[in-house]
Parts: sequence; structure tokens; C-alpha cells
Amino acid sequence: MDPPECSGHSHDHEHGDDLGLSLRQYIDFQRVHCLNEEALGSGKAILKLHEDRLSVEPSLLSPDGDPELLIIIPFTEAVTVQHFTIRSAGYNPDTAAPRHIKLFVDREDIDFEAARDMQAQQELDFLAPDHFPDGTIDYPCRPAGRFANISCLSIFVANNYGDGAATEITYIGLKGKGTR
Repeated sequence: MDPPECSGHSHDHEHGDDLGLSLRQYIDFQRVHCLNEEALGSGKAILKLHEDRLSVEPSLLSPDGDPELLIIIPFTEAVTVQHFTIRSAGYNPDTAAPRHIKLFVDREDIDFEAARDMQAQQELDFLAPDHFPDGTIDYPCRPAGRFANISCLSIFVANNYGDGAATEITYIGLKGKGTR
């Protein structure tokens, strides 16, 4: 049986992983930081290897009742980001998966007020985690030209699927290519 047709995203558990190479090797981990993370350093910890994307530990949590997170990911060289993946552990009473995010290019200086007010290079509404319980979804970065030759990607989680719950993220993956 052929896999179901998809529009706007790709299920990595149903289709081959032909969406570009992991950009993890280009991430400048010493400069990665996250605003509003409950545990210091947990924003870095979720930038896992692709093969570890389904593990629920470690995870990034926002404080109780505050869904917002701001993750700043600088790169060691200019990259082109083609696809963005995010995963959460799913539903539980205290935490929830991200619902709406904004992606900003080359803005290491961004804060929450600016992220709320500024126009992003892309805004994404994520599918609920029950849509893909055994895999991840790669969302294309569009328009592609906005994500070419960049030195930093800032991810603003504006809200989540919970009602007053903390946001939980267990994996962020970036696919694309380096400039060398």
C-alpha cells in the first residue's frame, strides 16, 4: 500500500528522510540559549541527534502557566535551513506541545516583546502530537530564500495546546545544508 499523500509537511516515519541533511553539526552549542526555560541548559539539550528524536528525555519546559519560549540557535557557518522539526512528549495534565511558533533569521538580540511584535520570516501552526505519535513531521521553511545563507535561527513559541500548561519540547531538528 502506498503512503498517504501529504501537503505542506512530510512524515518521517512514512516517507524517506530525503529532506536535506541535519544541520546539527553546524550549531554553535556554546552560544545556543533559551529564554524562559525552566532548567538552565535544557534548550541546548533538545537539539539531539536525528536518531534520538523520539526519546522524551531530556526535555525543555517553560515555567508553569507560561507557554512562551525563545530559543536562539547560532551556527558556526552560514547555512540554508530547508526543514524544521519539533516534537513534544504529547498530552499530560501539566505540559503541552507547541501550537504556534514564529521563526526569525539572524536575530540573536531578540527578546519576547520584539518576538511578539515583529513580523517573522515564517509562522507555523503545528499539528497536535496525536497526529504523529510514533514519528516527527518536517515542516518546510518557506519562502526558501528567507532561510538561505543565515547565521542564526531564533524560534519563538507563542502558545501551546494546553490551557495554562507549560510548553514541553523534547526535540528540535533542522535540515538543510552548510555553505562549505
